[in-house]
Amino acid sequence: MPLVRDHIESYPPTIPFTKQGVEVPGTKKPGQTGHYRNGVWGLLTRDTPNALTTITDIYDCGMRAGKDADFLGRRPLISKDPVKYAPYYEWQTWGQVDHRRRCVGSALCLLFKKGKLGGGEIETVGIWAMNRPEWQIVDLAIATYGKVDVTIYDTLGKDAVEYIINHSHVTSVFTSIDHVPTLLKLQSKIPMLKAIVSMDDFTEETRGILTQWGWSVGIHVMDMKEFEAIGEAHLIEPIPATPDQLVSICYTSGTTSHPKGAMLTHGMLALSVQANLYGLNLPDEGSTMSYLPLAHIYERITELATISTGAKIGYFSGDPLRLIEDCQILKPSLFPSVPRVLNRVYQAAMLAGDVPGLKGTLFRKAIQAKMDKLHATGDNTHLFWDKLVFRKIQAVLGGKLVMVTCGSAPIHAEVLDFLKIALSCDVLEGYGMTENCGTCTKCWPFDPSASGTVGPPQSVNEIKLVDVPGMNYTSEDKPRPRGELCARGDNIMRTYYKDEKNTQEAVDDEGWLHTGDVGEIDEYGRIRIIDRVKNIMKLAQGEYVAVEKIENTYSSSAAVAQLFVHGDSLQSYLLGVVVPDPVHLSAIASRISGDKVTPEDVKSLAEACKNPAIVQEFMSILAKEAKKGGLKGFETLKRIHLSLDPFSVEDGTLTPTFKIKRKDAYKKFKAELDALYSLGEPGAGSKL
Repeated sequence: MPLVRDHIESYPPTIPFTKQGVEVPGTKKPGQTGHYRNGVWGLLTRDTPNALTTITDIYDCGMRAGKDADFLGRRPLISKDPVKYAPYYEWQTWGQVDHRRRCVGSALCLLFKKGKLGGGEIETVGIWAMNRPEWQIVDLAIATYGKVDVTIYDTLGKDAVEYIINHSHVTSVFTSIDHVPTLLKLQSKIPMLKAIVSMDDFTEETRGILTQWGWSVGIHVMDMKEFEAIGEAHLIEPIPATPDQLVSICYTSGTTSHPKGAMLTHGMLALSVQANLYGLNLPDEGSTMSYLPLAHIYERITELATISTGAKIGYFSGDPLRLIEDCQILKPSLFPSVPRVLNRVYQAAMLAGDVPGLKGTLFRKAIQAKMDKLHATGDNTHLFWDKLVFRKIQAVLGGKLVMVTCGSAPIHAEVLDFLKIALSCDVLEGYGMTENCGTCTKCWPFDPSASGTVGPPQSVNEIKLVDVPGMNYTSEDKPRPRGELCARGDNIMRTYYKDEKNTQEAVDDEGWLHTGDVGEIDEYGRIRIIDRVKNIMKLAQGEYVAVEKIENTYSSSAAVAQLFVHGDSLQSYLLGVVVPDPVHLSAIASRISGDKVTPEDVKSLAEACKNPAIVQEFMSILAKEAKKGGLKGFETLKRIHLSLDPFSVEDGTLTPTFKIKRKDAYKKFKAELDALYSLGEPGAGSKL
């Protein structure tokens, strides 16, 4: 079995940035652009020489490269009260992981064969846990022993868990010990569930309680040690897979209805991994920080790419507040991230640099010098300023980063550019969704003007834009064509599980996935996401507004932690609920009140949210963002409500991927929003 480098071409030493995405001649039709493909690698398919076509290929490449090196690690818990983790990572080698994979896979095959598990049309296995080494071990076993994983977000509530287990006929679930009681209590609603395997070891007391409870409701409860022992006593070789073989039912987090189960094959995932390897140069001793939910396709693909290179994966301690500490101990090479995390890094760095005197002057001079070099050449390093100024910022995330990736939501161009010069590594934004295995477009390294775009098509798919007449977006628009972004390739989902209606809406007869996002193609063949076809509402005077686009524009402000835009078809203007960033709110409150207010002083911050002068200050901040983002007058917020009560997964206002559930968000703040509308038309003698 070859190493992964045999499956990918080296990144070109000189890149024609003007031809990142290239239109295929003869493909343009009325109402749409031509088909665009990657300007360097063209279109990767399963027929491409040396293509990765199964998860088994990916794992075997990694195993050959990793051999007996460290593979999966986490910080040991050394105290539960208070919670304390060791200041080091404890690792399992590739050889140890391989043995455990074989034990888990062999046990699954035995139990399905004996009828202890299964009974549905597909041999599905559930995983419901936070990121940890056992998550990846179980998933690799499922993929290489012919089963199908059903991954469940750790933060999902019992109703969604119940729906997913029933919908996919899951008969066994690997989970953390805290979820075991929840599953046992749900037994009457998920009667097909036959086995629960705890990823945490049982104590003798816990084993007695949970196994007895399980037997009383007809479910076999055991821990990983017991399950692996079954497989170790009946070891069989991994089962060869084919590209068309189903390997995962990946459920999207629905904002308005039940989750949809995207049916993903070995080939779809493997080719997506290969596409993401282009431009990824992890060092031999490199590592990836795992903290984004593994149930999300973005993290799944990132970890599979890491596995294919034989590198290490270090899992965070489970507490977001310890993520920085985890990074400083792991010192990762690859840090997959999302805007809400990177915005915090940016805000903290800018606040630290916003000081008077020589220190502040040096910080601003360093930024300007590196920005000038970045925009002129694409080079984000500087021997002098990196050592004098930016070394401390780099140390926050471990100091050895080679690449930071950003996805799941838009991020402001100025934030990306700052992170590029501050971290002195590749910081690349990409675009994808569950239905295309998280792989559609991605920025190129060293591109001096990439920020603000999501890059050209990735090599595994081609893209096109289709007219959206109702929103005045067409493929004939000047200076750049605009329309709904569609993608087609061997990574594209063909169907949702048991959901023909949504399948037909998502994928057309020619295999094009209609993403629901509006994009434009620039002169270099890069995509810029500019709007959203869905979540369009009509105001009283007939204007159509895309609330997600507006939220993304306003959320670029460092002063905004969360923002929800609300409109009513009987009203002519929009309202907003703003959850302010505590650091910025405390600074504004201190300046306006004349008294020192700290970010930890919750009582004073709550009072500040009611202060009209502070509300007006936030309106001014938002007005600047609206102008910067080019919002039209009817797209701007006319009144806002400030609140310290955030939208969350726990209260049902956010999905597990932190998308706002609009109906529930409105319900949460209905009284406040209705009160703002009751004040009358803004500017007509009404109050703010």
